[in-house]
Parts: sequence; C-alpha cells; structure tokens
Amino acid sequence: MSTLRTAPRTASEPRADDIPPPRGTRQQSLLRTAGSQLLLWAYAAIAFGPLLLVLIGSLRPNAEILRTPVGLPSSFDLTNYTRAWQTASISMYFINSLTVTCASVALCVSVSAMAAYALSRWKFRGRALLAAFFLSGLMIPAKLGLLPVFYMFQSMGLIDSRIGLVLLYAASGIPFSVFVIMGFMRGLPGELEEAARIDGANEGRLFVSVVLPLMRPALAVATVFQFAPTWNDFFYPLVLLRSGDKYTIPVGLTRFFGEFAADRGTLFAGLVIALVPLAVVFALATKQIVAGLTAGMSR
Repeated sequence: MSTLRTAPRTASEPRADDIPPPRGTRQQSLLRTAGSQLLLWAYAAIAFGPLLLVLIGSLRPNAEILRTPVGLPSSFDLTNYTRAWQTASISMYFINSLTVTCASVALCVSVSAMAAYALSRWKFRGRALLAAFFLSGLMIPAKLGLLPVFYMFQSMGLIDSRIGLVLLYAASGIPFSVFVIMGFMRGLPGELEEAARIDGANEGRLFVSVVLPLMRPALAVATVFQFAPTWNDFFYPLVLLRSGDKYTIPVGLTRFFGEFAADRGTLFAGLVIALVPLAVVFALATKQIVAGLTAGMSR
C-alpha cells in the first residue's frame, strides 16, 4: 500500500498565515474599529458630561454659578461641601442610607450565596421546586406587594424603622442574587470541594475556605446590582418612614432641594456626596470581576 508524500516546504515558499490580508479588508477593519471607538467616546461624553458639570459646579461659589452657569471655577472652593454636610443635614441622610444599604446588601448576598451553593451542589428531594420558588421572585415586581408588606410591617412594629427597610431590601434582592450566583456555581468544577472533603473539611469550612473565594466575581455582581437600586430607592423610604431623622438620602434630597433651591453650589455638592458611594462600589466591584475573569483565564 503506497502513501502519498508531499514535498517539504522550502524557506522561500510563504505560509498561508504569512500572506497579508487584502488592502480593502484591512481598511474596512480600521474604519470599523475607529467607528466603534468614536461611538463609545460619544456615549461616554453624553453619560459623564452632566456628572462633570455637577462636579465642577460644586467647586464654584454660588454667585459665580448664577452669573455664568457653565464654566470652570476661578478658584477651588470646598465651602459648598462643608455647608451641605453640616448645615443641610446631608450627613444624617448619608449615614442612614449607608447603614441601610450596607446592612441589606450584606444580608442579601450572604443568604443568596448559601442558598445558591446548596441549590447548585447538594442533591435532595424538592431541589428543583425550591430553585423555582427562589427564581419566581424575578417575575413578580416587589412594589406590587406594597399593601400586604405595609400591613405586615405595621403589625410587627416595623413602620418608621430602618430594620424594616433592611429586611425588605434584602428579601427583594435575594431572587436575582441567587440566580446570578447559582449560574456561576454551575460552571465551576467540583474537584476542589471533593479534595477538601477528603481532607476532612466539614461543610461550613468548605463553604468559607473554598467556595466563597471562587464565588468572588459572582458576589461582586450581586453586590453591585443590590447596592445601586437600594442606595437610589425613593419609594420604600417615602412610604415606610415617618421621622425626618431616619430618611435615606433620596428622600432627604427632596427636602434639601426645597431648602437650598437658590444655593446651586450647595445643591451640586450634595449631589456629589450622594454619588460618591456608588462610584466607589462600582470601581471596587469592577476590579474584582476583572481579577476573577483573568484568574480563570490564566488557569
């Protein structure tokens, strides 16, 4: 039986991947890349332009803003921030929002991580039904149940209570967080968990030492998607809170706007203060997500 042999390629013969693409194809690719980058920069300018104007306005005296609404500050002045933080009670609203948001995010992500781990790794009767029960919360808008929640909180003495807000926000964020973390867990191999069990680790030790570090990108996504709407929520604090000293920052800003409507510099400073936690959380979460993805690619 004879075999067909090909002559060896000489050094002068070009390989297929050495042949450059046609000139027209290269130009089309460059134009496509330049067009996409131009669209992204235009979107960034539209999205960050108002934020930049607010930031610049917070550093300008009020008289200068009224004289020329758009412009660079003649000198950087931080008195607007001092006035907004102390005189306008932004500090009280800020601390209330930070307490409620951090507590609800911590409770929501902790419960969701444990539930997602159990639903994705443990095998027990009714697991599919329980997972469907969790995910059914994504199909029902939480605000439709405001009236039952209000009467339930009234019977439990949780009206005008920040604890009630924490429980409500945590419960409303669990379905989405379980969905995100459970989908991430199903894509992870179980060999590390099996090795930890062979070494004698119990389920608690296994979850804390092995599973949670692997969950970090999913936990970052769940944290961002829980933190941002909770921090910005206006509806539930307006309905469930009665005391002004318990208002969160979105409700407090309505009072702030009415009291300091003529003081534009203080208004801009209050808005910047309200945006700082969101910017910090997004920056930290983005770093965690990118680090988790690159770590997974390097493995």
